[in-house]
Amino acid sequence: MMEDEELEFVEDLEAILHLTPEVQLAIEQVFPSQDPLDRADFNAVEYINSLFPTEQSLANIDEVVNNIRLKIRRLDDNIRTVVRGQTNVGQDGRQALEEAQKAIQQLFGKIKDIKDKAEKSEQMVKEITRDIKQLDHAKRHLTTSITTLNHLHMLAGGVDSLEAMTRKRQYGEVANLLQGVVNVLEHFQKYMGIPQIRQLSERVKAAQSELGTQILADFEETFPAQGSKKSGGPSIVLRDACLVANVLDPRIKQEIIKKFLRQHLSEYLVLFQENQDVAWLDKIDRRYAWIKRQLVDYEEKYGRMFPEEWCMTERIAVEFCHITRTELAKLMRARAREIEVKLLLFAIQRTTNFEGLLAKRFSGCTLNNGPGKKPETPLEPTNPFLEDESGEDNVSEKDEDLDRPKKPKAPDNPFHGIVSKCFEPHLYVYIESQDKNLGELIDRFVADFRAQGPPKSGTDEGGAVLPSCADLFVYYKKCMVQCSQLSTGEPMIALTTIFQKYLREYAWKILSGNLPKTSTSSGGLTISSLLKEKEGSEVAKFTMEELCLICSILSTAEYCLATTQQLEEKLKEKVDKSLMERINLTGEMDTFSTVISNSIQLLVQDLDAACDPALTAMSKMPWQSVEHVGDQSPYVTSVIMHIKQNVPIIRDNLASTRKYFTQFCIKFTNSFIPKFINHLFRCKPISMVGAEQLLLDTHSLKTVLLDLPSIGSQVVRKAPASYTKIVVKGMTRAEMILKVVMAPHEPSVVFVDNYIKLLADSNPETFQKILDMKGLKRSEQSTMLELFRQRLSNPPSGPDGGPSLSFSAPTPEQESSRIRKLEKLIKKRIQ
Repeated sequence: MMEDEELEFVEDLEAILHLTPEVQLAIEQVFPSQDPLDRADFNAVEYINSLFPTEQSLANIDEVVNNIRLKIRRLDDNIRTVVRGQTNVGQDGRQALEEAQKAIQQLFGKIKDIKDKAEKSEQMVKEITRDIKQLDHAKRHLTTSITTLNHLHMLAGGVDSLEAMTRKRQYGEVANLLQGVVNVLEHFQKYMGIPQIRQLSERVKAAQSELGTQILADFEETFPAQGSKKSGGPSIVLRDACLVANVLDPRIKQEIIKKFLRQHLSEYLVLFQENQDVAWLDKIDRRYAWIKRQLVDYEEKYGRMFPEEWCMTERIAVEFCHITRTELAKLMRARAREIEVKLLLFAIQRTTNFEGLLAKRFSGCTLNNGPGKKPETPLEPTNPFLEDESGEDNVSEKDEDLDRPKKPKAPDNPFHGIVSKCFEPHLYVYIESQDKNLGELIDRFVADFRAQGPPKSGTDEGGAVLPSCADLFVYYKKCMVQCSQLSTGEPMIALTTIFQKYLREYAWKILSGNLPKTSTSSGGLTISSLLKEKEGSEVAKFTMEELCLICSILSTAEYCLATTQQLEEKLKEKVDKSLMERINLTGEMDTFSTVISNSIQLLVQDLDAACDPALTAMSKMPWQSVEHVGDQSPYVTSVIMHIKQNVPIIRDNLASTRKYFTQFCIKFTNSFIPKFINHLFRCKPISMVGAEQLLLDTHSLKTVLLDLPSIGSQVVRKAPASYTKIVVKGMTRAEMILKVVMAPHEPSVVFVDNYIKLLADSNPETFQKILDMKGLKRSEQSTMLELFRQRLSNPPSGPDGGPSLSFSAPTPEQESSRIRKLEKLIKKRIQ
């Protein structure tokens, strides 16, 4: 019973003293101990075994028990002391809490006392400041009343003085006084209900009306209407009158300006009447010379009479421009048949130069229209439309007139078109002239090309852009700049139509029209001659000069394509925004793209046709009678020779357009490889040795095709991944065909399954061609074809699901040795 109770006590004690690992770790850190009894994983059996390792050590068991009991007694004493000490902690805590609560209550009472005192202080301050606020309101009202009375006194006195000065025409004093009276009257707008105030306001309006009438009469007297004698000059009275007009109704100021401008330009209307000889376009310089003299004369005589903010000098110039535009338009409508291109351009150039001078002299503040177009941002200097136009100032005297109007580019020219707009209805003469000039230019290009002939091979001209192309676009740029200075409206659309017409003519007459024509003959070579490597060089259709010409035309078309796109962008920048959508050169760019495609196709057809006799010779060789595998066949040598002859020339001449050379390589490969495979199918029957020789030839051609982009070049470049993928895919199929041909056709199931795995071609015609290449009889072919159709409906399960094709076993030893020999030859060829 005692033992059972002790066990239960130990279990209860263990359950009570079970601590979490975190708590146990914390205890070990606070109270480090090496005593085994303090460990969490204490094992009584191990502890007893450590105390009594042998039977002899049991002799002192009583001593060990007494020590343990002594330790237990000490622990009990320590626990008892700690427990008794903890009984006073709760009582001390409650006492501290009560003291804290009492302190909080005392603090709350003090805060309440402070709040009560603050409210009393605020009430006291309000009572003290109440009287002060009343005094402030009274002072503000008194100040307002005194100010209003002063303003009323000033208004009454000012109105009296204004009326007296108006009668005496003392405009200098009136200018300052009137402005002050008007400002003072604004303070009485809310008092207009008072009769006295309303009466003063009406007197001010009457004085203003009288002043306006007097000032207009004074100006009419000083500057009489057309046909009367002009006065001696300005006076101080009129200068002061202008200052008064600034304060009066704006209509007075506008009337004064209108009368002065009409009187000042009356002589111009007489001198340059429609029936006068100096009025025609060939003497247009005299108009601008006259206004320059008049502006100088105005500055000397009347410059100080009008206020500076009136901008009278600019107003005179602007009014002159409006009159000139109207008169020139009327004159040109009457004498439209007399307008020639040179005369029209001369008048436009002189007019735009004059507009440029106005932009330098005046700001354009009197104009209602906004600023002109922003100056164009220069782009890459690769063609005429990408050059920095700011560099055009350094030109010859002949071209200087065309570029002068462009010089004030930093600030936009607000006067652009103020006079030259009148020439726009007659620009059809200019457009027709450009149409004629461009037609003659194209004819000259054609004649020069025929006279000079195609670019010579081995020269810097071979494969380069034709000079006529740059000349054409330079002329286009000159026309575009000229026309944009004349107009940015419908004439630009008409000029664009002319550009489109001659871009197409250049593409067909200069580029497509000079492409070499292909020949239908095959070169007159026999199969026996093709098998001789030294005679294969006679196969090429195009001469080296013709290849260079095709490359030059291709490069020129590429240049035209890029430059036409820039031309379209520049035309859209020059033309009005509302007309931008009508400018579209996509059709012309497509035309140049067609020339590029045709040129590439010619190059591909030439090289492809040069290889045709070799492939024909390959298909007619007796492959069944080949006895041993040697080096590459003569037809392979012939193909490689043609590639080495043509490709370096094409690559060097297309160095500036690498992307089109890559297109040539891709198109040639896409044409050559299917043709090579078709000729492979014509090689029948083929013996095992013949198939091995063809496999070696195929590998040689594959190696050459992979190196095609850099063949014959000192700098070896890695071929594009897209090109390499095409070659590998196509030539691998050719190799698979030959491997299937080399495989034994017995057993039939194995042959058919491996054909399906290697070629992945479900077309029975292809399978029929393979059987023909192997030279099987018709009866065997029928059985094979039937089995092939059955296997297509139930394909083989894979390498582990059925038998697979093997080229060493189950073939005979002789066949195995042949394949090993073929592998050695291929490796040797690669090296």
